[in-house]
Amino acid sequence: MSARMAEIPAVVLLSGGLDSATALAIAREQRFACHALSVDYGQRHAAELAAAARVAACGGAAQHRVMRIDLAGIGGSALTDASIAVPEQPSAGIPVTYVPARNTIMLALALAWAEVLGARDLFIGVNVLDSSGYPDCRPEFIAAFTALAALATKAGVEGNPCRIHAPLIAWTKAQIIRAGLRLGVDYAQTVSCYQADAAGRACGRCDACRLRREGFAAAAAPDPTRYQGL
Repeated sequence: MSARMAEIPAVVLLSGGLDSATALAIAREQRFACHALSVDYGQRHAAELAAAARVAACGGAAQHRVMRIDLAGIGGSALTDASIAVPEQPSAGIPVTYVPARNTIMLALALAWAEVLGARDLFIGVNVLDSSGYPDCRPEFIAAFTALAALATKAGVEGNPCRIHAPLIAWTKAQIIRAGLRLGVDYAQTVSCYQADAAGRACGRCDACRLRREGFAAAAAPDPTRYQGL
């Protein structure tokens, strides 16, 4: 039996950004065979999907799948509606870059695929400290979804519920970056910017760019981000 066949399967939500790339590396370090799942939900920064494919390939994923849903049809977020400007200054409260129910929907897709794969472990790279105030990046949300998964699936009611791993949830961006560098993550392959261009170059002004730039500075690590106009 090969080393890959001997590994336990897990589903890893992979956006193509810094955090999810690190979550994938952590899952691989724990010897999971990682089935990476990205979601094309109509996001304006679609370059992250190409980044997710690169991260999955160089991060040792067993496979990478892209599922499509139309959250742009619902709207209500600067990430799916081009008529809503992406803010370039920090704001109080939950920002307009929040996508309604996004992590709930993505975890539901991951949970469904895990049932088909026979996987009992899901990984998601949510982070409460650097989450811009998103309600679906909190420990309370992860705990509530875990309880839901135990009630809503065949595996759960048969006594073998899924475990949802959010290893980055209480880390600073600097801690995430240091962990990823230790595990060999190539952050040059990732895209975090909310308004990256088609080539994946970052704007350097949005909240995601600010958090990423500050994280590399705090980690005393070179920032490999490619910026527009450079």
